[in-house]
Amino acid sequence: MDQLTESMITIFLNDQPFQAVAGASESLLDFLRHRALATEVKCGCGRGDCGTCAVLFDGRVVKSCLVLAAQANGKHVYTIRGLGRDSLMANLQDSFIQYGAIQCGFCTPGMLMAAYHLLRIKPTPTRWEIRQGIAGNLCRCTGYQKIIDAIAAAARKTAFVSEAPDSFDSPNLTSTDQENAKAGYLLLGGG
Repeated sequence: MDQLTESMITIFLNDQPFQAVAGASESLLDFLRHRALATEVKCGCGRGDCGTCAVLFDGRVVKSCLVLAAQANGKHVYTIRGLGRDSLMANLQDSFIQYGAIQCGFCTPGMLMAAYHLLRIKPTPTRWEIRQGIAGNLCRCTGYQKIIDAIAAAARKTAFVSEAPDSFDSPNLTSTDQENAKAGYLLLGGG
């Protein structure tokens, strides 16, 4: 292992430790897909434009193509698979199906991750706040109305009790975090 170009990192992927060598310029997206075999994380644009690769990274939704794998060393990373048993995620998935918010499905994991994070920090968002919360995610099929309807429905039917891991329970969000959320900057790289 060349220490200038590679390093051994350990992440906590969906609460399980995972260790592998990461290249110095390797993105978290590539690390997750190719080393951890977390293919539920989709590769869309590879440059932070689409949000398809969104994951929870120590409690924040990030575009994993914009984060270096080395930055994840020692951090908790959750994919859509890792939140499969969470009641809020289950309500979101049910609503996406019920409201026809899934068309081709390619954007769905990233869209669900953004919606999940939004509802964790703002359990009863307005439709405008939902639009801002998913602003960094692109969908070519639905025109967003069905997605917004699905998220609003999930918010209405969710008695916000989540089994989310403690590592990203953040009841003490800073004012900066709250402002970023309101401004649509839920994903690294802007909204």
